[in-house]
Amino acid sequence: MGLPQPPTTLKDAPMPVFNLPDSFKAMALALAGLLAAGQFPALAASVLAPQRDEDLLEVLPAVTHSRPTASAAVPFAKPAAGDARAATLEAREAISVARQTGDTRYWGRAQAVLAPWWDQSDAPADLAVLQATVQQGRHEFSASRAVLVSALARAPGHAQGWLNLASLERLSARYSEALAACDAVARAGQSLYAEACRLETQSLQGAHQKADQGLQTLISQTTEPGQRSWLLSLLAESQERAGRDAAAGASYASSLKAEHDLYTAIAFSDLLLRTGKTAQALQILAPLPETDAVLLRRATAWKRLGDARWTPTRQVLQVRVDELKRRGDDPALHGRELALAALWLDADGPGALRYAKSNLQLQREPLDWWAALQSARLAKDGAALAEIESAIRTAGLQDARLAPAAATAAKAAK
Repeated sequence: MGLPQPPTTLKDAPMPVFNLPDSFKAMALALAGLLAAGQFPALAASVLAPQRDEDLLEVLPAVTHSRPTASAAVPFAKPAAGDARAATLEAREAISVARQTGDTRYWGRAQAVLAPWWDQSDAPADLAVLQATVQQGRHEFSASRAVLVSALARAPGHAQGWLNLASLERLSARYSEALAACDAVARAGQSLYAEACRLETQSLQGAHQKADQGLQTLISQTTEPGQRSWLLSLLAESQERAGRDAAAGASYASSLKAEHDLYTAIAFSDLLLRTGKTAQALQILAPLPETDAVLLRRATAWKRLGDARWTPTRQVLQVRVDELKRRGDDPALHGRELALAALWLDADGPGALRYAKSNLQLQREPLDWWAALQSARLAKDGAALAEIESAIRTAGLQDARLAPAAATAAKAAK
């Protein structure tokens, strides 16, 4: 998953993503331009030419159970060539649907809309920031960062761009750089988002009480459901990092009550799974779209409960990975999920560690570090454990979820 993403537009309700995220923050589960990853069987290489308008070539998977607005459900039509305003609105709509549903086809829609300006050095800042958002959703983090840096050099007062850059810096455990980007959001006149940005970053650095108090203050200052939901999800994550699991669970529940979203639901299920509340986790996961992140957690819960459904679900996840490889895509972009599947479902310590260490080259959010520590523990690899612990200290991350795993693993390694 990843941390909650900043809003697509600062005036709109923030929409967290799983890097997937996510991501998750979900994952993070998407490769733009493709149909939902692994959600369909491999197709024959031959070209199918319809003979009549009513001929059916393929039934697309029902990944998107619901769409947030009526306009998102209408047939896709690219804006007129050169119409930057229309392209901005269409791309934002597609990004919003991708974030809320996990339907990866909408990343591709957004990229198609932005095609005339994609990778253009003189693209309007708004469109460049949207390109970076799509790339972030596809886990192309380095490319996304480069586009943002270029756009912000042209438009240094672009608050949305700075907010997105701060998110990428946090994802890479570059907290000082993230704080600098947060300060730029403030200079651009967006005080609420700038303060939330700072508090989230400072919480990662260990200022949990300050973050708790500050986020509570921000929550009390807004009645807008989307903003409250986003801020409550940030509060929940900060409380988890502080080791306050009960408070975090209440904040996650409040966030989902204010406005439901995929990322927060998955994050809440992770807390419930980690604290042994498996049946409750399944209740949270039940209505969600069948993304890789969701199926992974359902299978984990079913396995822990002795429910045989975990086995075919594990097979579905493997089929999806195989499909990625057949299409020539890089499964390493989904390293977090691969590591967690090896850890939770296969009990494969060495395999999980291999995936987790590779994933740390891509993203370094708390869940990524946790997966690496747990994998090293299961693999009984003391050298890898020491390396990971050292990297966490160097990054300056302070998270109560990591300390017990590290301590237990150190004892096991002796």
